[in-house]
Amino acid sequence: MANENPFKSILKTLEKPGCEFGKYYSLPAFNDPRIDRLPYSIKILLESAIRNCDEFQVKSKDVEKIIDWENTYPKLVEIPFKPARVFLQDFTGVPAVVDLACMRDAMSNLGGDSNKINPLVPVDLVIDHSVQVDVSRSENAVQANMELEFQRNKERFAFLKWGSNAFQNMLLVPPGSGIVHQVNLEYLGRVVFNTNGLLYPDSVVGTDSHATMIDGLGVAGWGVGGIEAEAAMLGQPMSMVLPGVVGFKLSGKLRDGVTATDLVLTVTQMLRKHGVVGKFVEFCSEGMSELSLADRATIANMSPEYGAMMGFFPVDHVTLQYLKLAGRSDGTVSMIESYLRANKMFVDYSEIERLYSSYIALNIGDVEPCISGPKRPHDRVPLREMKADWHACLDNKVGFKGFAIPKESQSKVAEFNFHGTPAQLRHGNVVIAAITSCTNTSNPSVMLGSALVAKKACEPGLEVKPLIKTSLAPGFWGCNQIHGKEWLAEISESARVSYYLVAAAVLSGNRNFEGRVHPLTRANYLASPPLVVAYALAGTDNVSREGTILQVDIDFETEPIGVGKDGKKIFFRDIWPSNDKVG
Repeated sequence: MANENPFKSILKTLEKPGCEFGKYYSLPAFNDPRIDRLPYSIKILLESAIRNCDEFQVKSKDVEKIIDWENTYPKLVEIPFKPARVFLQDFTGVPAVVDLACMRDAMSNLGGDSNKINPLVPVDLVIDHSVQVDVSRSENAVQANMELEFQRNKERFAFLKWGSNAFQNMLLVPPGSGIVHQVNLEYLGRVVFNTNGLLYPDSVVGTDSHATMIDGLGVAGWGVGGIEAEAAMLGQPMSMVLPGVVGFKLSGKLRDGVTATDLVLTVTQMLRKHGVVGKFVEFCSEGMSELSLADRATIANMSPEYGAMMGFFPVDHVTLQYLKLAGRSDGTVSMIESYLRANKMFVDYSEIERLYSSYIALNIGDVEPCISGPKRPHDRVPLREMKADWHACLDNKVGFKGFAIPKESQSKVAEFNFHGTPAQLRHGNVVIAAITSCTNTSNPSVMLGSALVAKKACEPGLEVKPLIKTSLAPGFWGCNQIHGKEWLAEISESARVSYYLVAAAVLSGNRNFEGRVHPLTRANYLASPPLVVAYALAGTDNVSREGTILQVDIDFETEPIGVGKDGKKIFFRDIWPSNDKVG
């Protein structure tokens, strides 16, 4: 039996002119100096433990463990955590709704009221993981792919719609509304809840590894398995090891021509090297204020790739500006700021330094254009070194940075007909160029940058060759699958290409593990959306170089990416926009 909350004495009222916002559990009311220096992310765990303390599921000793974080986290102690809400995407959400339906059926068979079976915490279910790019490079591609999505998933979608109407406390976001992480960021994220007059921080667990994107909004969230999500939905606390927190100090700002993706790939490499598995990463210092909310969300989204549970950006003035931009009312934003300031959970950059388990630092101004690959997201390659790195990968023994292609085979060319047109394929030719929803298309700056690159390339008449499958799935669409199966099967059959050929894909997603995109694209590189466009243009036979077809090893600094309709060579610098134009 649950008991009365032993911390009810610190329940305070948050006032506003003329009335009150609501009640809240006040961390400053503890008068404990240990709390003042806790990382912001740990304070969210602390507030949850205090608010949910009943000496049954959550106990006073659990609260003390979190307060004494500096001494307890190295001992790998366990604590219970109750997230404020749960979100599901359609692939992993269906089993959860099925289980709830089965519970209702069992309740009915026992003679009880089946309508009592409902999630006890808010559940947001976004249908976004079913889109495949079957139709590409066509004006009706969006409509055609959406129609195929509904045809394939008619029964599943009907069941989910039933679930959204049948269960209380469950919101369903229909297909075609956007990728779950972007919907969560722009629409679903509360930052601060006000439930029946009780204020508390938003926190979330989701059945998708990239639930961490919401950390860019100052909402603590990470991905969990279906069983954990269902338990949280039904009000059960999650048992978790109290994590260490890596403080990531940021300074400076991005140089002209450097994108948020370049920053993300740099951060990912640094954190993988530092070692952050099972830990929180919390970004701090003045450089954080130079990053837009979209840039923060892009970094947070990549948490699974650098191995952390979270890449957390606590709430500051940039967060509040974004909330207003995303349509939150002035009253809501005022409540959020007032609560977080009252509970010492708002960043103003003039307070005492937080205590972290370890530190890492980056001057953002040192970041340079780069891509990652050919098989892992943290194998960053500066763009200026790409050519040398590619040839080294061909030579190296088979591994994360090697394909072991014999020297005598590296220049071999497969000649065939593609759609009735003569074509050639060799090691390193780009056959898929995908701007995908996964990470970067939720960031307006890199999307505008890719549009400007495409516009500048079209003006002199540059074109992407038919051999390359291109796709564009902005964050307001779904989590599209980089679907190259039939396309590459035709290339493989026509050219009689076997696995000796190292074809390439360039994509703006999170993951580039070998075989994830397609077995025939053995080299897969993560790049910013503008660079995806550039590689699509330079990836095949736009320009000959002493009889050699340009590939992913192009040197953008010295070699042209194409020839315009007037015969003039077009270089990378001719089509790359400045930050001022993007902004």
